[in-house]
Amino acid sequence: MPAHDSEQQAPRAEYAHRLELRRAEERRLARRERAISNSRLIVFLAGVAVAWLSLGPKAISPWLILAPAGVFAALVVFHDAVIRSRLGTRKAVAFYETGLARLDHRFGGAGDGGARFLDPDHPYARDLDLFGRGTMFELLSTARTRMGENALAAWLKAPGSPAHVTARQAAVAELRPHLDLREDLAVLALDAAAAVDPAALASWSTGPPRLSGAAPRYLAAACSLLTATALLGWGVWGAGPWFFVTFASIQGVLALALRSRVGAVVRGVERPGRDLEVLARVLGRFERERFESTRLRDLRSELDSEGSPPSTRVAALARLVDRSSWRRNQIFAPLAALLLWNTQCALAIEAWRAAHGRAVPTWLSAVGELEALVSLAGYGYEHPQDPFPEIVEAGPLFDGAGLGHPLLPEARCVRNDVRLGTELRLLVVSGSNMSGKSTLLRTVGINAVLALAGAPVRAERLRISPLAVGATLRVQDSLQEGSSRFYAEIKRIRQLVEIADGPLPLLFLLDEVLHGTNSHDRRIGAEAIVRGLQDRGAVGLLTTHDLALSRIAETSPGIANVHFEDHLEDGRITFDFKLRPGVVRKSNALELMRSIGLDVPVPRPADPM
Repeated sequence: MPAHDSEQQAPRAEYAHRLELRRAEERRLARRERAISNSRLIVFLAGVAVAWLSLGPKAISPWLILAPAGVFAALVVFHDAVIRSRLGTRKAVAFYETGLARLDHRFGGAGDGGARFLDPDHPYARDLDLFGRGTMFELLSTARTRMGENALAAWLKAPGSPAHVTARQAAVAELRPHLDLREDLAVLALDAAAAVDPAALASWSTGPPRLSGAAPRYLAAACSLLTATALLGWGVWGAGPWFFVTFASIQGVLALALRSRVGAVVRGVERPGRDLEVLARVLGRFERERFESTRLRDLRSELDSEGSPPSTRVAALARLVDRSSWRRNQIFAPLAALLLWNTQCALAIEAWRAAHGRAVPTWLSAVGELEALVSLAGYGYEHPQDPFPEIVEAGPLFDGAGLGHPLLPEARCVRNDVRLGTELRLLVVSGSNMSGKSTLLRTVGINAVLALAGAPVRAERLRISPLAVGATLRVQDSLQEGSSRFYAEIKRIRQLVEIADGPLPLLFLLDEVLHGTNSHDRRIGAEAIVRGLQDRGAVGLLTTHDLALSRIAETSPGIANVHFEDHLEDGRITFDFKLRPGVVRKSNALELMRSIGLDVPVPRPADPM
């Protein structure tokens, strides 16, 4: 067995082993849940019998009802704990099933593809299949919060600096073997992927105060206490209604005076506060970790604070938000009015925000980056043969050996070498359709994106300098905007020229460049584009099946021709997807058309002169 195959089997075997253990645990908990459910029914029936014997024929003491009632209450609590444990175990089962599906390349649609991050004007996100069903984001992301998803998407959409990339690499390398951490994070959100809205929560936490000062809190507490005491005095001790009416009136005036601000406070926190419990769990899990790499230690320190940790503080806010919703309960509503419940909850929430609100954006940012690193670490664990690239300062440079595409199964992944730098700036890739030209561009592009995000790459080796990536693999016409595919392509190329004028060298990936126009204009236009990009320090690849474009290498330095071949075997076109130097010397396009049943005549040999 090849070395990389045995390495790949290690995560598969561990996932399969843990999956079987979690399934066995889920079956055990399911049996326990059924047993407790049956026990609850038996105890309930026993309680009914005891109640009848004590209240009907009065054969036993009514106090004996407390025994089955106590046992029933204990069973309810125990039952709830078992249900939650089973749900957590089911989540762990799903975690390992999804991991095995990723290893088998069956992950499309099983997770969040991050389609909301897909910007049609982004210079490469659509072209390199970053977001959507079956894309890189779905393969990479195991984030349980929006902060983690946002951070991972941002890293994929823009290259990091060399310092940031090397720091992420060290963090990912440390997190790579932490499978228990990744499982725990998957189990934390028991109700599917978390939807903590970081923008709404950060905006709320740092917004202007609405109920400031301690005086309103003390006044509201005093009013509710006096009103409740007066009500007891009236009903129990016969003190008369006047004390109650007086204090209730004062309480009503206070509630009316604070009503608009109380409503604003409650409405402001209810939406971002819905998933605070999930955030508290994630914070708590990270707080238990101790790290060695510099970036992880820095992020962990952002979660340290004097007094109680962030997880405890966020959990306290979650409880306040939950308690404020009790006012909607019809049974509790009269008591809520008596106790100024809504007002006191709003005041407590504002007090929490005054004490901890400024730290919330820091906590959210730290959790987001930690989750993004955990996602990359999970990818690295599942692909142990994928190395970290070497990040070099001097460039432009893209020097890759054994490059493959991470969305292709290893059995179908044909690897190639690509080197671009200051001497060789452009590879013109020729070959027939389906020979592998576009896949090569995507392979180079996605490995550059992974490398500059801090992730392992699908290669035997890769040295890369900071680069801005731009591509034209998926530009298309727009019926709504009334623009053709050719117009969309030249707009994208203009965008790439502007990027090449920026601080980073451009790595451009031009697929079948200008194929929407005639051969004469295509050659002149393509040569002008290439020279303009070269003059700006860019490097890249250009694919074509128009051999006239391959002559660009004859007139411009720093350009080389490479090609893919196809072969006709037993009436079928076959491809080996191996990159070769030079220009493709033959085409089997007509044979390919005939192979699928099109009536294409055999060309006659040219007449002798």
